[in-house]
Amino acid sequence: MFDPQHMLISQRIAKVVAALAAAPGDDAAWASAAELRPALGADDAALLAAIDARDGTALAAQLADWEAGRTLLPERDRAVLHSALKAFKKSMKLTRLDDESRIGGGAMSSGRRSGIVGIPPPGRFDRGVFDELVRQGRLKSGGHGIYELPPQPPNQG
Repeated sequence: MFDPQHMLISQRIAKVVAALAAAPGDDAAWASAAELRPALGADDAALLAAIDARDGTALAAQLADWEAGRTLLPERDRAVLHSALKAFKKSMKLTRLDDESRIGGGAMSSGRRSGIVGIPPPGRFDRGVFDELVRQGRLKSGGHGIYELPPQPPNQG
């Protein structure tokens, strides 16, 4: 079942394109693509037309354009990526605050800094969402299911 609030349309299209490459007339792949219709908006008219026409070549071309950065991802995907990154940053902040508030920082000291640089992503989002954020350079993969924020350039001013 496709959950448009926590999964990416582009990754679902990639699975459809891969299934169609293996078996061009695969009805199950087209049914999977048809499930995306309610999540697609008016800006995705070309994608809707390709699904309606059962045009695997057009779907593959759209996917290639997304991956190369020639066209923007669907609006729904951009919203999911934005909310996933926001949830990740908030989770990272809370994890660091929790680590810094532990006893042992010293009563007369200014506390201690957290050594946490990476965390597992929030579980409500599909793993592919965070893999896409890594591909875009907005997160770094730390390995073993841990993601990190990329280093921030120093403030100039």
